[in-house]
Amino acid sequence: MSPHASGAAALDPAAFARGLHIAGAWKPSGSGASIDVVDPSTGAKIATVPDATVEDAASAVEAAAAAAPGWRATAPRKRSEILRRCFELMTERAEMLATLISLENGKALSDARGEVAYAAEFFRWNAEEAVRITGEFGLAPGGANRIVVDYQPIGICVLITPWNFPAAMATRKIAPALAAGCTVILKPATETPLTAYALAALYEEAGVPPGVVNVLTTSAPGPVTAAMLADPRVRKLSFTGSTGVGRTLLAEAAKHVISSSMELGGNAPFVVFDDADLDAALDGVMIAKMRNAGEACTAANRIYVQSGLYDAFAERLTQRMSALRVGPGTDAATECGPMITRKAVDKIDRLVQDAVSRGSRVLCGGSVPQGSGFFYPPTVLADVPPEAEMAHEEIFGPVAALSRFDTEAEAIARANDTEYGLAAYVYTRDLARGMRVAAGIDAGMIALNRGLVSDPAAPFGGMKQSGLGREGGQHHGIAEFLEMKYIAASF
Repeated sequence: MSPHASGAAALDPAAFARGLHIAGAWKPSGSGASIDVVDPSTGAKIATVPDATVEDAASAVEAAAAAAPGWRATAPRKRSEILRRCFELMTERAEMLATLISLENGKALSDARGEVAYAAEFFRWNAEEAVRITGEFGLAPGGANRIVVDYQPIGICVLITPWNFPAAMATRKIAPALAAGCTVILKPATETPLTAYALAALYEEAGVPPGVVNVLTTSAPGPVTAAMLADPRVRKLSFTGSTGVGRTLLAEAAKHVISSSMELGGNAPFVVFDDADLDAALDGVMIAKMRNAGEACTAANRIYVQSGLYDAFAERLTQRMSALRVGPGTDAATECGPMITRKAVDKIDRLVQDAVSRGSRVLCGGSVPQGSGFFYPPTVLADVPPEAEMAHEEIFGPVAALSRFDTEAEAIARANDTEYGLAAYVYTRDLARGMRVAAGIDAGMIALNRGLVSDPAAPFGGMKQSGLGREGGQHHGIAEFLEMKYIAASF
Protein backbone atom coordinates (compact mmCIF):
# COMPACT_ATOMS: atom_id res chain seq x y z
CA MET A 1 0.00 0.00 0.00
CA SER A 2 1.24 3.51 -0.74
CA PRO A 3 1.92 5.97 2.10
CA HIS A 4 -0.47 8.67 3.21
CA ALA A 5 -0.61 11.83 1.14
CA SER A 6 1.33 14.82 2.41
CA GLY A 7 -1.92 16.70 3.07
CA ALA A 8 -2.93 14.05 5.59
CA ALA A 9 0.43 14.31 7.32
CA ALA A 10 -0.10 18.07 7.71
CA LEU A 11 -3.46 17.58 9.39
CA ASP A 12 -3.35 16.60 13.06
CA PRO A 13 -6.54 14.63 13.75
CA ALA A 14 -5.97 14.87 17.51
CA ALA A 15 -6.54 18.63 17.24
CA PHE A 16 -10.24 17.95 16.70
CA ALA A 17 -10.61 15.80 19.83
CA ARG A 18 -11.10 18.73 22.20
CA GLY A 19 -13.82 17.20 24.34
CA LEU A 20 -17.56 16.75 24.53
CA HIS A 21 -19.31 19.77 23.03
CA ILE A 22 -21.97 20.83 25.53
CA ALA A 23 -23.48 24.33 25.90
CA GLY A 24 -20.83 25.73 23.57
CA ALA A 25 -17.92 24.48 25.72
CA TRP A 26 -15.45 21.61 25.31
CA LYS A 27 -15.57 19.28 28.29
CA PRO A 28 -13.95 16.00 29.37
CA SER A 29 -16.05 12.99 30.23
CA GLY A 30 -17.41 12.98 33.76
CA SER A 31 -15.62 9.69 34.30
CA GLY A 32 -12.38 10.76 32.66
CA ALA A 33 -12.61 7.77 30.30
CA SER A 34 -11.77 8.01 26.62
CA ILE A 35 -12.27 6.22 23.30
CA ASP A 36 -9.50 5.53 20.79
CA VAL A 37 -9.98 6.62 17.18
CA VAL A 38 -8.18 4.41 14.65
CA ASP A 39 -7.05 5.00 11.06
CA PRO A 40 -8.49 2.03 9.12
CA SER A 41 -5.69 2.29 6.57
CA THR A 42 -3.07 1.35 9.16
CA GLY A 43 -4.91 0.18 12.27
CA ALA A 44 -2.99 2.81 14.26
CA LYS A 45 -4.53 5.12 16.86
CA ILE A 46 -4.77 8.72 15.66
CA ALA A 47 -6.72 10.39 18.49
CA THR A 48 -8.78 9.84 21.64
CA VAL A 49 -12.16 11.38 22.43
CA PRO A 50 -14.12 11.51 25.71
CA ASP A 51 -16.34 8.58 26.64
CA ALA A 52 -19.54 10.29 27.80
CA THR A 53 -21.50 9.08 30.80
CA VAL A 54 -25.21 9.18 31.58
CA GLU A 55 -24.50 12.33 33.62
CA ASP A 56 -22.82 13.95 30.61
CA ALA A 57 -25.91 13.12 28.55
CA ALA A 58 -28.10 14.80 31.16
CA SER A 59 -25.90 17.89 30.90
CA ALA A 60 -26.35 17.90 27.13
CA VAL A 61 -30.13 17.72 27.47
CA GLU A 62 -30.02 20.55 30.00
CA ALA A 63 -27.96 22.65 27.58
CA ALA A 64 -30.35 21.96 24.72
CA ALA A 65 -33.31 22.85 26.93
CA ALA A 66 -31.71 26.13 28.05
CA ALA A 67 -30.99 27.13 24.45
CA ALA A 68 -34.39 26.07 23.10
CA PRO A 69 -36.51 29.16 23.87
CA GLY A 70 -34.03 31.56 22.31
CA TRP A 71 -33.46 29.48 19.18
CA ARG A 72 -37.18 28.87 18.74
CA ALA A 73 -37.81 32.63 18.96
CA THR A 74 -35.02 33.44 16.49
CA ALA A 75 -36.51 34.83 13.29
CA PRO A 76 -36.61 32.33 10.43
CA ARG A 77 -34.55 34.68 8.30
CA LYS A 78 -31.84 34.82 10.95
CA ARG A 79 -31.83 31.02 11.28
CA SER A 80 -31.61 30.85 7.49
CA GLU A 81 -28.58 33.13 7.37
CA ILE A 82 -26.77 31.08 10.00
CA LEU A 83 -27.45 27.85 8.11
CA ARG A 84 -26.25 29.48 4.91
CA ARG A 85 -23.03 30.47 6.69
CA CYS A 86 -22.56 26.84 7.78
CA PHE A 87 -22.76 25.86 4.11
CA GLU A 88 -20.23 28.51 3.13
CA LEU A 89 -17.73 27.52 5.83
CA MET A 90 -18.01 23.84 4.95
CA THR A 91 -17.39 24.69 1.32
CA GLU A 92 -14.40 26.88 2.15
CA ARG A 93 -12.86 24.13 4.30
CA ALA A 94 -13.86 21.21 2.13
CA GLU A 95 -10.33 19.86 1.67
CA MET A 96 -9.58 19.85 5.40
CA LEU A 97 -12.87 18.12 6.17
CA ALA A 98 -12.36 15.57 3.38
CA THR A 99 -8.88 14.72 4.66
CA LEU A 100 -10.20 14.32 8.21
CA ILE A 101 -12.97 12.01 6.97
CA SER A 102 -10.45 9.92 5.02
CA LEU A 103 -8.19 9.63 8.08
CA GLU A 104 -10.84 8.36 10.49
CA ASN A 105 -13.13 6.56 8.04
CA GLY A 106 -10.65 5.28 5.45
CA LYS A 107 -12.70 6.26 2.41
CA ALA A 108 -10.89 7.48 -0.70
CA LEU A 109 -10.31 11.22 -0.86
CA SER A 110 -12.47 11.46 -3.97
CA ASP A 111 -15.36 9.92 -2.03
CA ALA A 112 -14.67 12.13 0.99
CA ARG A 113 -14.70 15.27 -1.16
CA GLY A 114 -18.02 14.21 -2.62
CA GLU A 115 -19.39 13.62 0.85
CA VAL A 116 -18.39 17.09 2.07
CA ALA A 117 -20.10 18.74 -0.90
CA TYR A 118 -23.21 16.61 -0.30
CA ALA A 119 -23.16 17.30 3.45
CA ALA A 120 -22.80 21.06 2.97
CA GLU A 121 -25.73 21.10 0.57
CA PHE A 122 -28.10 20.13 3.39
CA PHE A 123 -27.33 23.47 5.03
CA ARG A 124 -27.89 25.43 1.83
CA TRP A 125 -31.15 23.59 1.10
CA ASN A 126 -32.52 23.97 4.62
CA ALA A 127 -31.42 27.60 4.80
CA GLU A 128 -33.92 28.12 1.99
CA GLU A 129 -36.58 25.97 3.68
CA ALA A 130 -36.28 27.75 7.04
CA VAL A 131 -38.19 30.76 5.70
CA ARG A 132 -40.88 28.65 4.03
CA ILE A 133 -42.53 27.03 7.05
CA THR A 134 -46.09 28.18 6.62
CA GLY A 135 -49.40 27.23 8.20
CA GLU A 136 -52.94 26.82 6.87
CA PHE A 137 -56.09 28.90 7.23
CA GLY A 138 -59.59 28.11 6.09
CA LEU A 139 -63.27 28.02 6.90
CA ALA A 140 -64.67 24.85 8.50
CA PRO A 141 -67.16 23.10 6.18
CA GLY A 142 -69.98 23.77 8.64
CA GLY A 143 -69.17 27.47 8.70
CA ALA A 144 -68.99 27.66 12.49
CA ASN A 145 -65.32 28.54 12.82
CA ARG A 146 -62.02 29.01 11.08
CA ILE A 147 -59.47 26.20 10.87
CA VAL A 148 -55.97 27.38 11.65
CA VAL A 149 -53.06 24.95 11.36
CA ASP A 150 -49.73 26.05 12.79
CA TYR A 151 -46.36 24.31 12.69
CA GLN A 152 -44.01 24.57 15.64
CA PRO A 153 -40.58 23.10 16.50
CA ILE A 154 -41.07 19.60 17.90
CA GLY A 155 -38.57 20.17 20.72
CA ILE A 156 -35.21 18.74 21.75
CA CYS A 157 -33.93 16.16 19.26
CA VAL A 158 -31.56 13.26 19.86
CA LEU A 159 -29.71 12.47 16.64
CA ILE A 160 -27.70 9.25 16.22
CA THR A 161 -25.49 8.85 13.17
CA PRO A 162 -23.32 6.05 11.69
CA TRP A 163 -19.65 5.93 10.73
CA ASN A 164 -19.94 5.50 6.96
CA PHE A 165 -20.84 9.14 6.15
CA PRO A 166 -19.69 11.05 9.27
CA ALA A 167 -20.42 14.49 7.80
CA ALA A 168 -23.47 13.91 5.61
CA MET A 169 -25.46 11.78 8.04
CA ALA A 170 -25.03 14.50 10.67
CA THR A 171 -25.91 17.50 8.50
CA ARG A 172 -28.88 15.67 6.97
CA LYS A 173 -30.41 15.68 10.46
CA ILE A 174 -28.95 18.82 12.05
CA ALA A 175 -29.78 21.22 9.21
CA PRO A 176 -33.56 20.58 9.06
CA ALA A 177 -33.79 20.41 12.86
CA LEU A 178 -32.16 23.83 13.20
CA ALA A 179 -34.23 25.23 10.33
CA ALA A 180 -37.37 24.10 12.17
CA GLY A 181 -36.22 25.85 15.37
CA CYS A 182 -35.17 22.77 17.35
CA THR A 183 -32.10 22.22 19.50
CA VAL A 184 -30.20 18.95 19.19
CA ILE A 185 -27.85 16.45 20.79
CA LEU A 186 -25.77 14.53 18.26
CA LYS A 187 -24.26 11.17 19.14
CA PRO A 188 -21.88 10.23 16.31
CA ALA A 189 -20.38 6.78 15.84
CA THR A 190 -17.33 6.13 18.01
CA GLU A 191 -15.38 5.02 14.92
CA THR A 192 -15.65 8.46 13.30
CA PRO A 193 -16.23 11.17 15.94
CA LEU A 194 -13.62 13.71 14.80
CA THR A 195 -15.66 14.99 11.87
CA ALA A 196 -18.62 15.65 14.17
CA TYR A 197 -16.47 17.65 16.57
CA ALA A 198 -14.82 19.59 13.72
CA LEU A 199 -18.27 20.50 12.41
CA ALA A 200 -19.47 21.53 15.88
CA ALA A 201 -16.72 24.16 16.00
CA LEU A 202 -17.67 25.27 12.50
CA TYR A 203 -21.33 25.70 13.46
CA GLU A 204 -20.32 27.86 16.38
CA GLU A 205 -18.20 30.03 14.09
CA ALA A 206 -21.16 30.35 11.72
CA GLY A 207 -23.27 31.81 14.51
CA VAL A 208 -25.14 28.82 15.96
CA PRO A 209 -25.71 29.82 19.63
CA PRO A 210 -24.24 27.74 22.47
CA GLY A 211 -26.39 24.76 23.41
CA VAL A 212 -28.27 24.61 20.10
CA VAL A 213 -25.98 21.81 18.83
CA ASN A 214 -24.39 19.52 21.42
CA VAL A 215 -22.13 16.59 20.55
CA LEU A 216 -21.15 13.64 22.71
CA THR A 217 -19.36 10.36 22.08
CA THR A 218 -19.87 7.27 24.19
CA SER A 219 -18.98 3.59 24.28
CA ALA A 220 -22.24 2.93 26.15
CA PRO A 221 -24.85 4.11 23.62
CA GLY A 222 -27.67 2.06 25.15
CA PRO A 223 -27.72 3.58 28.66
CA VAL A 224 -26.76 7.06 27.43
CA THR A 225 -29.49 7.17 24.78
CA ALA A 226 -32.07 5.67 27.15
CA ALA A 227 -31.30 8.37 29.71
CA MET A 228 -31.84 11.13 27.15
CA LEU A 229 -35.06 9.63 25.83
CA ALA A 230 -36.38 9.33 29.38
CA ASP A 231 -36.16 13.10 29.84
CA PRO A 232 -39.65 14.50 29.03
CA ARG A 233 -38.08 17.51 27.32
CA VAL A 234 -36.71 15.27 24.55
CA ARG A 235 -39.39 14.90 21.88
CA LYS A 236 -37.62 13.53 18.81
CA LEU A 237 -35.30 10.64 17.97
CA SER A 238 -33.67 10.43 14.56
CA PHE A 239 -31.45 7.42 13.88
CA THR A 240 -29.45 6.15 10.93
CA GLY A 241 -27.97 2.69 11.28
CA SER A 242 -28.76 -1.01 11.28
CA THR A 243 -32.30 -2.37 11.42
CA GLY A 244 -31.46 -4.37 14.57
CA VAL A 245 -30.35 -1.30 16.51
CA GLY A 246 -33.28 0.66 15.08
CA ARG A 247 -35.75 -1.85 16.51
CA THR A 248 -34.14 -1.52 19.94
CA LEU A 249 -34.28 2.28 19.80
CA LEU A 250 -37.91 2.24 18.65
CA ALA A 251 -38.81 0.10 21.65
CA GLU A 252 -37.02 2.56 23.95
CA ALA A 253 -38.70 5.57 22.33
CA ALA A 254 -42.10 3.87 22.60
CA LYS A 255 -41.80 3.86 26.39
CA HIS A 256 -41.97 7.66 26.31
CA VAL A 257 -44.08 8.12 23.12
CA ILE A 258 -41.30 9.97 21.32
CA SER A 259 -41.56 10.79 17.64
CA SER A 260 -39.02 8.64 15.77
CA SER A 261 -37.42 8.74 12.34
CA MET A 262 -35.47 5.67 11.29
CA GLU A 263 -33.19 5.29 8.26
CA LEU A 264 -32.22 1.64 8.56
CA GLY A 265 -30.58 -1.15 6.56
CA GLY A 266 -30.78 -1.79 2.85
CA ASN A 267 -30.40 -4.65 0.39
CA ALA A 268 -30.58 -2.77 -2.89
CA PRO A 269 -31.22 -4.68 -6.12
CA PHE A 270 -29.56 -3.43 -9.31
CA VAL A 271 -31.60 -4.71 -12.28
CA VAL A 272 -30.19 -4.61 -15.82
CA PHE A 273 -32.41 -5.59 -18.76
CA ASP A 274 -31.17 -6.86 -22.11
CA ASP A 275 -32.13 -3.60 -23.81
CA ALA A 276 -30.08 -1.45 -21.40
CA ASP A 277 -27.20 0.71 -22.57
CA LEU A 278 -24.34 -1.55 -21.44
CA ASP A 279 -21.81 1.24 -20.96
CA ALA A 280 -24.29 3.34 -18.97
CA ALA A 281 -25.25 0.35 -16.83
CA LEU A 282 -21.58 -0.37 -16.09
CA ASP A 283 -20.97 3.27 -15.19
CA GLY A 284 -24.01 3.17 -12.95
CA VAL A 285 -23.13 -0.04 -11.15
CA MET A 286 -19.62 1.22 -10.41
CA ILE A 287 -21.16 4.22 -8.67
CA ALA A 288 -23.93 2.28 -6.93
CA LYS A 289 -21.57 -0.50 -5.82
CA MET A 290 -18.26 1.25 -5.19
CA ARG A 291 -19.24 4.64 -3.77
CA ASN A 292 -17.56 4.65 -0.35
CA ALA A 293 -16.12 1.20 -1.23
CA GLY A 294 -19.58 -0.30 -0.90
CA GLU A 295 -20.03 0.84 2.70
CA ALA A 296 -23.39 2.51 2.09
CA CYS A 297 -26.97 1.55 2.87
CA THR A 298 -27.90 2.43 -0.72
CA ALA A 299 -25.11 0.29 -2.22
CA ALA A 300 -26.07 -2.18 -4.93
CA ASN A 301 -26.14 -5.43 -2.97
CA ARG A 302 -27.76 -7.82 -5.47
CA ILE A 303 -27.01 -7.29 -9.16
CA TYR A 304 -29.54 -8.98 -11.45
CA VAL A 305 -28.70 -9.04 -15.18
CA GLN A 306 -30.97 -10.44 -17.86
CA SER A 307 -29.58 -13.51 -19.59
CA GLY A 308 -28.90 -11.88 -22.97
CA LEU A 309 -26.55 -9.29 -21.46
CA TYR A 310 -25.25 -11.26 -18.50
CA ASP A 311 -21.96 -12.61 -19.87
CA ALA A 312 -20.86 -9.31 -21.44
CA PHE A 313 -21.82 -7.40 -18.31
CA ALA A 314 -19.92 -9.81 -16.03
CA GLU A 315 -16.79 -9.68 -18.19
CA ARG A 316 -16.64 -5.91 -18.42
CA LEU A 317 -17.54 -5.34 -14.77
CA THR A 318 -14.71 -7.68 -13.79
CA GLN A 319 -12.30 -5.63 -15.91
CA ARG A 320 -13.37 -2.43 -14.21
CA MET A 321 -13.37 -3.80 -10.67
CA SER A 322 -9.98 -5.50 -10.98
CA ALA A 323 -8.44 -2.26 -12.30
CA LEU A 324 -9.39 -0.22 -9.22
CA ARG A 325 -6.46 1.02 -7.16
CA VAL A 326 -6.67 -0.09 -3.52
CA GLY A 327 -4.84 1.95 -0.90
CA PRO A 328 -5.05 4.35 2.05
CA GLY A 329 -7.97 6.75 1.85
CA THR A 330 -5.75 9.82 2.06
CA ASP A 331 -3.67 8.78 -0.96
CA ALA A 332 -5.01 10.86 -3.85
CA ALA A 333 -4.53 7.90 -6.22
CA THR A 334 -6.70 5.54 -4.17
CA GLU A 335 -10.00 4.43 -5.68
CA CYS A 336 -10.97 1.88 -3.00
CA GLY A 337 -9.93 2.48 0.59
CA PRO A 338 -10.04 0.15 3.59
CA MET A 339 -13.10 -1.08 5.43
CA ILE A 340 -13.92 0.57 8.74
CA THR A 341 -12.75 -2.26 11.07
CA ARG A 342 -11.24 -5.74 11.03
CA LYS A 343 -14.65 -7.04 12.06
CA ALA A 344 -16.14 -5.57 8.88
CA VAL A 345 -13.50 -7.35 6.77
CA ASP A 346 -14.26 -10.63 8.49
CA LYS A 347 -17.97 -10.25 7.77
CA ILE A 348 -17.38 -9.56 4.08
CA ASP A 349 -15.07 -12.55 3.80
CA ARG A 350 -17.63 -14.77 5.54
CA LEU A 351 -20.32 -13.75 3.04
CA VAL A 352 -18.01 -14.32 0.08
CA GLN A 353 -16.92 -17.75 1.27
CA ASP A 354 -20.54 -18.72 1.89
CA ALA A 355 -21.51 -17.74 -1.66
CA VAL A 356 -18.57 -19.66 -3.12
CA SER A 357 -19.51 -22.74 -1.09
CA ARG A 358 -22.96 -22.55 -2.69
CA GLY A 359 -21.64 -22.49 -6.25
CA SER A 360 -20.68 -18.86 -6.95
CA ARG A 361 -17.62 -18.23 -9.12
CA VAL A 362 -14.98 -15.66 -8.15
CA LEU A 363 -14.17 -13.50 -11.20
CA CYS A 364 -11.78 -11.19 -9.32
CA GLY A 365 -10.76 -10.54 -5.71
CA GLY A 366 -12.38 -12.79 -3.16
CA SER A 367 -9.74 -13.07 -0.44
CA VAL A 368 -8.35 -10.97 2.42
CA PRO A 369 -4.96 -9.44 1.50
CA GLN A 370 -1.89 -9.58 3.72
CA GLY A 371 -0.55 -6.47 5.47
CA SER A 372 -1.71 -3.78 7.84
CA GLY A 373 -5.01 -1.98 7.66
CA PHE A 374 -8.54 -3.26 7.11
CA PHE A 375 -8.55 -3.90 3.37
CA TYR A 376 -10.72 -6.10 1.16
CA PRO A 377 -10.20 -6.12 -2.63
CA PRO A 378 -12.85 -5.19 -5.19
CA THR A 379 -14.56 -8.52 -5.87
CA VAL A 380 -16.96 -9.86 -8.50
CA LEU A 381 -18.92 -13.05 -7.89
CA ALA A 382 -20.87 -14.70 -10.70
CA ASP A 383 -23.97 -16.87 -10.38
CA VAL A 384 -24.78 -16.00 -6.77
CA PRO A 385 -27.75 -18.24 -5.80
CA PRO A 386 -30.84 -16.93 -3.98
CA GLU A 387 -29.98 -18.96 -0.89
CA ALA A 388 -26.56 -17.30 -0.44
CA GLU A 389 -26.32 -15.26 2.76
CA MET A 390 -25.27 -12.15 0.83
CA ALA A 391 -28.57 -12.23 -1.03
CA HIS A 392 -30.31 -11.46 2.26
CA GLU A 393 -27.66 -9.66 4.34
CA GLU A 394 -25.99 -6.33 3.54
CA ILE A 395 -22.47 -6.92 2.23
CA PHE A 396 -21.31 -3.39 3.14
CA GLY A 397 -18.15 -3.79 1.15
CA PRO A 398 -16.66 -3.86 -2.39
CA VAL A 399 -18.30 -7.11 -3.53
CA ALA A 400 -20.47 -7.21 -6.66
CA ALA A 401 -22.81 -10.22 -6.47
CA LEU A 402 -24.17 -11.14 -9.93
CA SER A 403 -27.22 -13.26 -10.67
CA ARG A 404 -29.04 -14.04 -13.91
CA PHE A 405 -32.75 -13.56 -14.65
CA ASP A 406 -34.97 -14.14 -17.70
CA THR A 407 -38.28 -12.27 -17.37
CA GLU A 408 -39.49 -8.93 -16.07
CA ALA A 409 -41.76 -10.65 -13.55
CA GLU A 410 -38.82 -12.69 -12.27
CA ALA A 411 -36.70 -9.53 -11.88
CA ILE A 412 -39.37 -7.82 -9.78
CA ALA A 413 -39.90 -10.92 -7.64
CA ARG A 414 -36.15 -11.32 -7.02
CA ALA A 415 -35.80 -7.61 -6.22
CA ASN A 416 -38.60 -7.85 -3.65
CA ASP A 417 -37.29 -11.04 -2.04
CA THR A 418 -35.96 -9.20 1.02
CA GLU A 419 -37.24 -7.68 4.25
CA TYR A 420 -35.61 -4.39 3.24
CA GLY A 421 -36.87 -1.68 0.91
CA LEU A 422 -34.56 1.31 0.87
CA ALA A 423 -33.19 1.78 -2.66
CA ALA A 424 -33.25 0.01 -6.02
CA TYR A 425 -31.67 0.58 -9.44
CA VAL A 426 -33.16 -0.23 -12.85
CA TYR A 427 -31.50 0.01 -16.29
CA THR A 428 -33.51 -0.24 -19.49
CA ARG A 429 -33.96 1.84 -22.67
CA ASP A 430 -37.73 1.16 -22.53
CA LEU A 431 -39.17 3.96 -20.41
CA ALA A 432 -42.53 2.22 -20.04
CA ARG A 433 -40.78 -0.89 -18.70
CA GLY A 434 -38.62 1.23 -16.43
CA MET A 435 -41.60 2.97 -14.85
CA ARG A 436 -43.51 -0.31 -14.62
CA VAL A 437 -40.64 -2.06 -12.82
CA ALA A 438 -40.04 0.96 -10.58
CA ALA A 439 -43.69 0.83 -9.55
CA GLY A 440 -43.42 -2.90 -8.86
CA ILE A 441 -40.33 -2.81 -6.64
CA ASP A 442 -41.00 -2.24 -2.95
CA ALA A 443 -38.42 0.43 -2.17
CA GLY A 444 -38.60 4.03 -1.02
CA MET A 445 -36.17 5.22 -3.70
CA ILE A 446 -35.70 4.02 -7.27
CA ALA A 447 -32.86 5.13 -9.55
CA LEU A 448 -33.90 4.67 -13.18
CA ASN A 449 -30.88 4.61 -15.50
CA ARG A 450 -28.83 6.25 -12.76
CA GLY A 451 -26.24 4.93 -10.31
CA LEU A 452 -26.81 7.68 -7.74
CA VAL A 453 -30.19 8.15 -6.08
CA SER A 454 -29.76 10.45 -3.07
CA ASP A 455 -30.18 14.24 -3.31
CA PRO A 456 -30.81 16.82 -0.55
CA ALA A 457 -33.79 18.09 -2.55
CA ALA A 458 -35.44 14.64 -2.65
CA PRO A 459 -37.05 12.61 0.16
CA PHE A 460 -34.63 9.92 1.39
CA GLY A 461 -36.02 6.87 3.18
CA GLY A 462 -37.30 3.36 2.82
CA MET A 463 -40.15 0.89 3.12
CA LYS A 464 -40.55 -2.32 5.14
CA GLN A 465 -37.61 -2.93 7.52
CA SER A 466 -35.62 -0.07 6.00
CA GLY A 467 -37.15 2.55 8.22
CA LEU A 468 -39.74 5.18 9.04
CA GLY A 469 -39.99 8.77 7.86
CA ARG A 470 -38.02 10.73 5.28
CA GLU A 471 -34.98 13.01 5.26
CA GLY A 472 -34.48 15.78 2.72
CA GLY A 473 -36.97 16.89 0.08
CA GLN A 474 -38.97 20.05 -0.45
CA HIS A 475 -40.79 19.78 2.86
CA HIS A 476 -40.54 16.12 3.87
CA GLY A 477 -37.31 16.35 5.86
CA ILE A 478 -38.14 19.48 7.83
CA ALA A 479 -41.63 18.14 8.59
CA GLU A 480 -40.01 15.43 10.74
CA PHE A 481 -38.92 18.18 13.16
CA LEU A 482 -42.23 20.08 13.29
CA GLU A 483 -45.30 19.56 15.44
CA MET A 484 -48.68 20.34 13.88
CA LYS A 485 -51.12 22.35 15.99
CA TYR A 486 -54.77 22.88 15.02
CA ILE A 487 -56.64 25.92 16.35
CA ALA A 488 -60.42 26.22 15.98
CA ALA A 489 -60.95 30.00 15.90
CA SER A 490 -64.10 32.08 16.07
CA PHE A 491 -63.97 35.85 15.66
